[in-house]
Amino acid sequence: MTSDVPALAALRRSPVAARRLLVFTCFLVTAVTLTPIVMMVLVAFQSDTESMAARPSLWPGSWHPENIGRAFDLVPLGRYLLNTIIFAGGTALLETATAALAAYAFARLRFRGRGVLFGVYLTTLMIPSQVTLIPQFILVAKMHGVDTWPGMILPHAFTALGVFLLRQFFLGVPRDYEEAARLDGANRWQTFIRIIIPLAVPAIATLAVFKFISQWNNLLWPLVISNSDSTRTAAVGLQVFQSTNGTQWNLLLMAAAITTVPLIVLFFLTQRWFVKGITMSGLGGR
Repeated sequence: MTSDVPALAALRRSPVAARRLLVFTCFLVTAVTLTPIVMMVLVAFQSDTESMAARPSLWPGSWHPENIGRAFDLVPLGRYLLNTIIFAGGTALLETATAALAAYAFARLRFRGRGVLFGVYLTTLMIPSQVTLIPQFILVAKMHGVDTWPGMILPHAFTALGVFLLRQFFLGVPRDYEEAARLDGANRWQTFIRIIIPLAVPAIATLAVFKFISQWNNLLWPLVISNSDSTRTAAVGLQVFQSTNGTQWNLLLMAAAITTVPLIVLFFLTQRWFVKGITMSGLGGR
């Protein structure tokens, strides 16, 4: 412990050494994060013999791009990807809309018990999703929503996290804008649509992107509520793929790699929203 103190003091006195240590740490974290992804891609292009060998090699002896077509032939992977887009997109849009409305009410409307109600709503963040899984399923089943799109999307259309994030943003919007609009004759709804929403586009887009990604990777709820290919998502489809094709790891990892491509494209298209989202949620440690 005592030997660490002089080392830290030396780093503070030497910005170059501190910068090199930071770069090395970032490089190490990036390498650890990317290693499973690289292994997934390499095994996906191996032959059946190589992927099922007792001592599998990491680098393919020969590349097999035909595994892409085989993965689509063995399971309806295209249908699973379309279902995932519908599920993740529908849930993200509906959740963002309800969160914006609720956040505006908690931020701007004055009514008795607003603070208490908001505090109670926030406490739902501490309840694990696994606890509410069975009650949600029973409720959806009683409403004949099993294996239907409303049954898959609606239970995830209302969350406290989105309300909290947007409420914090709405509180930072000056009231002068709304008061000016009210003086011009706009009612509350028109003020919300024409003044608040345009100002909150960065926050709303950030929330929508994060929700889309979280629902794209959602496995538990689609696994419970979906029981046919018409609503089965890619995450659940990979489970079926594994049980159907046994130890064909090259095809399974090829299917996993294909389902990852849309997220990579989405990341590069919405990279700036990711940065803003990290800032809003405090994940950047600021």
